Amino acid sequence: MRQHLVPPASIRHRRSRNLGLVGVGALALLALTGCKGDVAHGWLPYGATTGADRVSSLWVGMWIAAWAVGALVWGLIIYCMVRFRRRKGDVGLPEQLRYNVPIEVLYTIVPIMMVGVIFFFTERDQSALLDVSQKPDVTVNVVGKQWSWDFNYVEGQVWDSGVQAQLTGKEGVQNTLPTLVLPENQRVEFVLTARDVIHSFWVPAFQQKLDMIPGQVNRFQVTTRDRGTFQGKCAELCGAYHATMLFNVKVVSNEEYQAHLQRLRDAGQTGMLDNSLSRAGLEPGQKIEQQYVPNAKASN
Repeated sequence: MRQHLVPPASIRHRRSRNLGLVGVGALALLALTGCKGDVAHGWLPYGATTGADRVSSLWVGMWIAAWAVGALVWGLIIYCMVRFRRRKGDVGLPEQLRYNVPIEVLYTIVPIMMVGVIFFFTERDQSALLDVSQKPDVTVNVVGKQWSWDFNYVEGQVWDSGVQAQLTGKEGVQNTLPTLVLPENQRVEFVLTARDVIHSFWVPAFQQKLDMIPGQVNRFQVTTRDRGTFQGKCAELCGAYHATMLFNVKVVSNEEYQAHLQRLRDAGQTGMLDNSLSRAGLEPGQKIEQQYVPNAKASN
């Protein structure tokens, strides 16, 4: 009678663990292939502004450096596991060393140098992305409020106001969101103010965001380059309905942009909406300081 050999429990456990790791790796690859983006840009969301190229370059460069360091560390670990493994005939523990000065200097100095390099490139790109020294073609005062957005088109002297999104789970909800309209191939400056608590203006396709702090005016500029409709949201936890603080950004031709401003004028939405601190519950007539006053004459 032929005898069937059953692998020991330790071998069966090792095989099941390896199969599990292979399964996790396969799922990870499937998830990555389903992401919007491509490997050249580190699978980041589509970049709809010229500044997005700078962001993706920094992102990919840091990942390359991280993988290189990881490969070196894992290579050294595996080398030590193989080179200094216990062999047949070994008795007791190997020779114990208290320290190795060259190695300790190496793993202290090299990480400091790596952090310095990362800091340099991050500061360089951050300074470029937050540079507002150039004169913008379009200025929009974005006002964050619980839980929606107001848009003051400064040069056009018109405004648009949004209300909290009602996420019903049905189709068509996106069409009810407040929509910020911008012209293509134009430098746009966002002047960010908050009406009540801290918010954060984030359009993932712009690959850039900035906090909106009550009593403080923050600015950044982007140069649009492609037409399309992109999603925006608040990226700072701002209360119970933070998840419904959504909006659209529509990049259109200059003719369509001017037509949009005219529609707002025809609707009587001229002047600038007040963007001062005005939480619900303020007493009638209570004086509040306006955060941002555009150079152009404004009326409320």
